[in-house]
Amino acid sequence: MLRHHSSLDPMSPPSANMIMEEEKKAKDATSTTTTELLPSSPAKVLPTFIAPYGPNVHVSKHPVLSHKLSILRSSSTSPSSFRQALREITFHLGYEATSTLSTKDIPITVPGTSHNHIDAIGSRISDKVALIPILRSGLGMVDPMLELVNNATVHHIGMYRSKSLMPVQYYNRLPKTCDVDVAYVMDPLIATSATIISVVSILKRWGVPQIHVMSVIASKVGLSELLKYHPDVRVTIGTVDEELSEDGNLVPGLGDAGDRLFGTNEEDEEDLVHISKRKRTMSVASETEG
Repeated sequence: MLRHHSSLDPMSPPSANMIMEEEKKAKDATSTTTTELLPSSPAKVLPTFIAPYGPNVHVSKHPVLSHKLSILRSSSTSPSSFRQALREITFHLGYEATSTLSTKDIPITVPGTSHNHIDAIGSRISDKVALIPILRSGLGMVDPMLELVNNATVHHIGMYRSKSLMPVQYYNRLPKTCDVDVAYVMDPLIATSATIISVVSILKRWGVPQIHVMSVIASKVGLSELLKYHPDVRVTIGTVDEELSEDGNLVPGLGDAGDRLFGTNEEDEEDLVHISKRKRTMSVASETEG
C-alpha cells in the first residue's frame, strides 16, 4: 500500500515552498532579535585627547582619568591616596607624552617550542631622556615616569612663587653640559605658568632641543601664557580649569599639591629659603629679555 505524502507528514520530504517559508521565518526572527539587542543609537565614543590650544597641546578627556582627577581634587583624600592617584594619572599622561620618542631596531631572541629560540627584531628608545620635576610637588610624578622610561636621568629644579607671584629659583642641579634629546618638565599644577615658563627658559639656555611639559591641571590663562612665550613646547595635561583666583590659584584646582602630597600644611617663609646662585630666575620678563 502506498503512503500518502502530506505537508504534515514528518516523514515526507520538504517542498521548495516549505524551505522558502522556513528561511523567511528564520530571517525575520534574526532581524527582530538583532534590532532588539542593538541600542537605538550608537554609543558615544570619546576621543582620548583633544587639542583646542593647537597641535602641540593635548588635553585628556579620558573617563578613567576624570575619575582619578575627582579623587585628587577631593578634600577628603588622604596624602597616601593622593600620591597613588597622582601616580596613576602620571602613567596615563606619560604614555601619551612619550608617544613621540624615537626608537631604534635591536636584535632579540624569543623563546619558542622545544627549548628553541627564535631570532626577531625589537625596539629600544634611542632618545636620551631627562625628567625635570619642579620641587616639590613634581616629585610625585617621577617614579611612574621612571617606570615608563627607566633609562631616563632625573635633574631637580626648585622653584617657589613669591608674594608678587614671581618665580624664584632656590635649587638647581643641572649639569654644566647638556647631553639630553628630550626633557619632560613635571608639575601637577600650572596656575599663572610663570614657574613653568622660567623652567623652560632655563632648559633652553642649557641646550635641550625638545621640551615637553606634563601637568595634571592647568589654568586657561596659564596655558595661553606658556604658549605665548614658548609656542614650540609640547604640553600634555589632564584637564583645564577656567578660573584663577586673585592670589593666582586655580579654581577649583586641588589645593596645594606639595602639601597634599607630603602631608604638610605650612607656607614657605621666604626669609628661610636659601636662594640658588645657579641660574636664578627673577621673573618671566627677565627670562624673555635674555
